[in-house]
Amino acid sequence: MTSSPSNSNSGGRRLVVDLASTSRNWALKPDGEAVIRDAAPPGWDVYFVRAATMSDGDGSPAPSAEALGAVADAEAYFGFGISRPLFRAAPRLRWVHSATAGMGSLLFPEMVQSDVLLTNSAGVHGPPIAESVLAGVLYFLRGLDVAVDQQREGRWNKSFFVSGNSPLREVADCRVLVIGAGGIGAEVATRFRALGATCVGLRRRPELGIPAGCARVAGPEALDAELPHADVVVVAAPMTAQTAGLLDAKRLDLLPPNAIVVNVARGALVDEAALVARLESGRLRGAVLDVFDPEPLAPESRLWQVRAALITPHISAVSPVRFWPRQLSLFVDNWARYIRGEPLRNLVDKQAGY
Repeated sequence: MTSSPSNSNSGGRRLVVDLASTSRNWALKPDGEAVIRDAAPPGWDVYFVRAATMSDGDGSPAPSAEALGAVADAEAYFGFGISRPLFRAAPRLRWVHSATAGMGSLLFPEMVQSDVLLTNSAGVHGPPIAESVLAGVLYFLRGLDVAVDQQREGRWNKSFFVSGNSPLREVADCRVLVIGAGGIGAEVATRFRALGATCVGLRRRPELGIPAGCARVAGPEALDAELPHADVVVVAAPMTAQTAGLLDAKRLDLLPPNAIVVNVARGALVDEAALVARLESGRLRGAVLDVFDPEPLAPESRLWQVRAALITPHISAVSPVRFWPRQLSLFVDNWARYIRGEPLRNLVDKQAGY
């Protein structure tokens, strides 16, 4: 059932769904609302916030007045992250599920110190992000950046492609290092492995096993040893105090010549100025960048003028057809687990940050 913001069913339990994104591809549709209503356990009241919200990054920092009123009696909240003001307005809250994978802005002190369960959507975004990564890497491996330049100039010239020092390679010639071999990283590795690449994954807890698509896995302490062997390095790790500035100038210089850098995590994991310098000098073949620090990327950023950078505006996760079925399947399953008191999928370690 649904209700008014401050009028939940007497003595019942309330779920607030705050997914009316200003971006239409991310906005929950009526058929998605029906899935949630149909899954509601007996005694639960479901309130759908109609006020618009942001789905970018970790969600909106400024909740709507409607959402603030609705969460006053909420036990569970389903949105694009949850802001600090919204959390403070929900004293009965026991579970938050975020339709985003990033957790950076959600880990404010009150959340971290509370016993509120926090789950995210890591893995839900994996397939489209992995396809974006593969497309971007192929763009440079096959020299499509040069082909596009020549097409715009109306110039037929094979010299770049057939010269003795041509950087063109097949995927199967590449060793791919995936930093952050979780849900997204495993999807990335699976696609590269299918095309013959050798993939090595780095994850905080390698004892959890070798992720799909990886030939082997190691802990974060192996990063410096692995970088010199990486033709492609894909940054897919969460943003934490330990990962901020992870690929700095020193580590970028460990990469072999003509390596390709990909960042689909958060902009702050890569030293942008150091990356620009190495792209401009030709030290690196290219960079595939979907995230920046800050966002949006400033008009004066040198990255806009670097022809060896392929820039997309944080859209690698967009998948209009498949996102909501994956997302709702995860949420509904977790809701049932929550009711039964079973372990939740994608439970965030609030101390670790992911």
